Amino acid sequence: MEVSVLNIKGQETGRKVTLNEAIFGIEPNDHVVYLDVKQYMANQRQGNAKSKERSEISGSTRKLGRQKGGGGARHGDINSPLLRGGGRVFGPTPRDYSFKLNKKVKILARKSALTYKAQENAIMVLEDFTFEAPKTKEFVNIAKNLKVDGKKLLFVLPSANKNVYLSARNLQRTDVIEAEKVNTYKILNADVLVITEDSLKTIDTVLNK
Repeated sequence: MEVSVLNIKGQETGRKVTLNEAIFGIEPNDHVVYLDVKQYMANQRQGNAKSKERSEISGSTRKLGRQKGGGGARHGDINSPLLRGGGRVFGPTPRDYSFKLNKKVKILARKSALTYKAQENAIMVLEDFTFEAPKTKEFVNIAKNLKVDGKKLLFVLPSANKNVYLSARNLQRTDVIEAEKVNTYKILNADVLVITEDSLKTIDTVLNK
């Protein structure tokens, strides 16, 4: 699949790049995509929800009433889960939601996600660019020139670029990521992938190990 290379003005440069069929043209595997997205979402969870159990409540340990004959459920002190303000039974405790996925599974998931975007014609190749200083207005102009403003965008850069990152940071529907850190969730979450030329080479290297 050939894609025209555009400049930041949205004009064709006359060059074309061929998307690697081993990455952008495979048979997608929906199950590994699900697993990779599930892992990404699980890793975002803080897992710090906590409620106090009976032993952690501050209160008297005096038995409030007789064991039997009260007409209700038996309970001991004021910290009982049966009473308002008492401890909670089987409440949440801090935990780690992350889980392991094999590298081959993650690579296949990313290839599948990129293939879906290629099938949707949602991939644009942009010649490499940079900003001399952070300028959100210039970044907005690039999106307008490419006629993708208003859509969820994922700009894939070959390496960390502070000025470009800061220029896009305040834009709600735009994200910037390094090519070697691209992941299945962000690929699928974007309406359009804007990939620079050098980023394609990095993606080929990372996903064809």
